[in-house]
Amino acid sequence: MTPIHRRDVMRLPLLAAAASSLPLAHAATQGTAMPDNPTRDFDFLFGSWRVRHRRLKARLKGSTEWIEFDGSSAAQPVLDGLGNVDDNVIDLPGAPYRAATLRSFDPQTKRWAIWWFDERYPHAHGVPVVGGFESGVGTFFADETFEDKPIKVRFIWSRITPTSAQWEQAFSPDGGRTWETNWLMNFARTGSAHIVPPLPERSRETPGLDSFDSHMGAWRARHRRMKERLADNTEWIEFDGSCVMQPLVGGAANMDDNVFNMPGGAFRGVSMRVFDPKTKTWAIWWLDSRYPHTLDPPMIGSFEDGVGAFFADETFNGRPIKVRFLWSNITATTRQWEQAFSPNGGRTWETNWTTHFTRTG
Repeated sequence: MTPIHRRDVMRLPLLAAAASSLPLAHAATQGTAMPDNPTRDFDFLFGSWRVRHRRLKARLKGSTEWIEFDGSSAAQPVLDGLGNVDDNVIDLPGAPYRAATLRSFDPQTKRWAIWWFDERYPHAHGVPVVGGFESGVGTFFADETFEDKPIKVRFIWSRITPTSAQWEQAFSPDGGRTWETNWLMNFARTGSAHIVPPLPERSRETPGLDSFDSHMGAWRARHRRMKERLADNTEWIEFDGSCVMQPLVGGAANMDDNVFNMPGGAFRGVSMRVFDPKTKTWAIWWLDSRYPHTLDPPMIGSFEDGVGAFFADETFNGRPIKVRFLWSNITATTRQWEQAFSPNGGRTWETNWTTHFTRTG
């Protein structure tokens, strides 16, 4: 469980660029990494790319056999430039798949956190790979496990120009003393950094896959948030916001990027949702711009009779609680979201945040 110190924000079950800024597909600024402004380290990646993959067939086994194949990628900013998302088609021979990357910058540490969302493992994501750029090269590390053994993982971004870049992944089984590079990607730009064309969609026939299709687009938000939670409080705070929602991973995932004009200071937030076709449920992760290297535990659930219900076990002020999201009153131009906490295992619920959405585009 993760302490909900971030719960002074809501955890919206969506992801995309905020409506107060330009639409996602037009919000990028072309150019290479700027060492004097680390918040723009990944500006070079915005836009669409053809990707040539070279992957080691077997990892940490002394293999020298490589597999080569093609793919594509489209990247764009979120969190007003303090984050970004890319959407990927990976044409692995015999087993092509889709995946997305979420990156978030911490202005205090000057470091990026990177999460990978793979449609083959829809309700899981790895630990964040954390690092930054120096002299035009980005290096990022994480402690992980591979085949039940602890390893270190390293990403390197290099050879960056306005039209090309290289990414590589390496594993170390000995605490970083030696490294085996097991994946190389060479990027060649195929479109303007200001235009992010949609990648191929998949069939919408799987039950539940289309649950959030009608949520895509730009929205004006009216928030009503309880001032104190689980404290017998009756005082509410009201404020406005905005949200833009869009699909990822061919529609098997989606994202939203949000602006909260909260009294005392506005902030941003972004959510990632990924669909599991086996369980017919969605997993929802929330990232708050004020805690940029932490993803909340996923909310899990689905829609029934037009109402979406999603649940998670968490902690609040040191005690275990259950958290519930509800989507309801859904029309072509409006919808409502609410968050509730239960301190007693779900027997009673206190609603502490409601948001009414009105479509703006």
